[in-house]
Amino acid sequence: MFEKLKELIVNYVDVNPEDITLESRFIDDLGFNSYDFMSLLGDLETELDVTVEESDVVNLHTVGEAIEYLEKLKG
Repeated sequence: MFEKLKELIVNYVDVNPEDITLESRFIDDLGFNSYDFMSLLGDLETELDVTVEESDVVNLHTVGEAIEYLEKLKG
């Protein structure tokens, strides 16, 4: 899951995959804006065949939090 997320992240922001950690914050560390973040989530929904709830997204600040949330959705 972590490697897949890193592959998608580098499509949206100018960051080296090896610089992405579980503690990386999407906005503060990786440089995401809200539009790019929502687009990334849309790609994840397609790639993983899950439905992301907008009300849950506001609590996802780090890569690790996103992975934990996505793994719960995958069951």
